[in-house]
Amino acid sequence: MTPTTPTRTTTGGTAGAAAAPGLGGLPDVPCPRELSTRDARELTHVFFERLHSLEEGTREYQYVRNTLIEMNISLVQFAARPFRDRPGGPENEDIIQVGIIGLIKAIDRYDPERNTQLTTLALPYITGEIKRHFRDTTWAVRVPRRLQELRLELAKATEELTAETDRAPTPAQLAERLDLTEDEVRQGLVAANGYTTQSLDVSQDNAAGGAQAPTAVRASRSLAETMGDIDPALEAVEDRQALAPLLAGLDERCTQILELRFGQEMTQAEIGEEIGLSQMQVSRLLTRTLGTLRAELLRD
Repeated sequence: MTPTTPTRTTTGGTAGAAAAPGLGGLPDVPCPRELSTRDARELTHVFFERLHSLEEGTREYQYVRNTLIEMNISLVQFAARPFRDRPGGPENEDIIQVGIIGLIKAIDRYDPERNTQLTTLALPYITGEIKRHFRDTTWAVRVPRRLQELRLELAKATEELTAETDRAPTPAQLAERLDLTEDEVRQGLVAANGYTTQSLDVSQDNAAGGAQAPTAVRASRSLAETMGDIDPALEAVEDRQALAPLLAGLDERCTQILELRFGQEMTQAEIGEEIGLSQMQVSRLLTRTLGTLRAELLRD
């Protein structure tokens, strides 16, 4: 609301402030951000009393609510100080804008009848919004900028290839799409893990997506409590070592089929197109090869 004859509210007190037209004697505050801390605190109390008597969505309600926000921007500036100029973090102005979202949430939830200061409610809301913004938009660990940019390229290429093939792309496919080596792709994929981190207090169910571990274990143990346990993946090491000489003894076509099926996760039909066989022929060769490998493993 624009006052017809604006009168600046001084920082020496509220007594000299003119009444805002149409608001029943409520002080007009043309420059809310320039108020002293004392004046802002006093006027905040007055404006909150009026806010709860107005109908939401009216021009008067918007004026009072917006003025409350402007008068308390200093709370955002105070809460944002520890987060400013962090390496790799957002710009200071972005931090302020995010903090204002928290301030607005606090103002909308504040109840003056509870006899508590707005500061008590607002600061946790503001700080929470800023921390959430850092969590969602910044790297949890220091990663070279080259790899940060590579993460974005890999994410875009992954989305495109998934849409084209209806399955997750392999490192080889990503490397071909981006004109990179497979090692460079793997470096980028590993670096992407630094974008977010897991809390050590998270349950095993959430940390592992609910897979592998028994339900009772997942529900009762945190990630920190499982550190130092035997990795279930280690059990597969012995199997891989036993398979190595058996795989080396396969003919070239069977080896290729296994690589395409389990290394590149291609379907039998896709494998057939790749090597010039029907899907049925691929299925028979795959079944026979796996059967041979299984029998050799059990025999040893």
